[in-house]
Amino acid sequence: MNAQPDLAETSRIEAFSDGIFAIAITLLVLELHIPELEPGERLWPALVDEWPQFGAYLTSFAILGIMWVNHHSMFRQIQRADRGLMFLNLGLLLWAALLPFPTNLFAEFLQDEGSNAHVAAAVYSTNLTLAAIFFSAIWWHALRNHLVDHQMTPAEQRSSVLRYSVGTLLYAAAIGLSFISAPITLLVLFLLAVYYGFEQLRTRG
Repeated sequence: MNAQPDLAETSRIEAFSDGIFAIAITLLVLELHIPELEPGERLWPALVDEWPQFGAYLTSFAILGIMWVNHHSMFRQIQRADRGLMFLNLGLLLWAALLPFPTNLFAEFLQDEGSNAHVAAAVYSTNLTLAAIFFSAIWWHALRNHLVDHQMTPAEQRSSVLRYSVGTLLYAAAIGLSFISAPITLLVLFLLAVYYGFEQLRTRG
């Protein structure tokens, strides 16, 4: 099947996306700082007190890492790109590149006893929800516009889109959970990243 004139290969999209994911992951570690010790204070307890920073870093690293892996897996199936796909991919990269900011915000206020922790968790969860929406939209758009070469039945298409969309719904639910418990929200989001670490795009050859 010949590609239409207005369609392009996906190699440039993948290369550009790889760069953005790499930069975003690198920026995460820049927010980890050596604790400032008072005279006579021991290092180990001070490091333990930094657990919100390490927890937020590990969660965001896992999320971005798994997102990159699944993005690569998805674009192994997508053989051509149109303008719509490019813009949807830019939408995904917008929220992926922004993630270091809500990560730092979440870590800073995670132990706050007031409403700040809930707001920070909600901002973090909202960022991930928007990224998940664009991730699902990329695959839906690719199937709808025949940007993949293999043939899938309508039921198989719905099933594959649903597997991506489940994460979107759970990320959205985490926004509500943010106003109940910020630490539990962080744990749930980490477990969701682990779930997508095992999730694979199953298609017909």
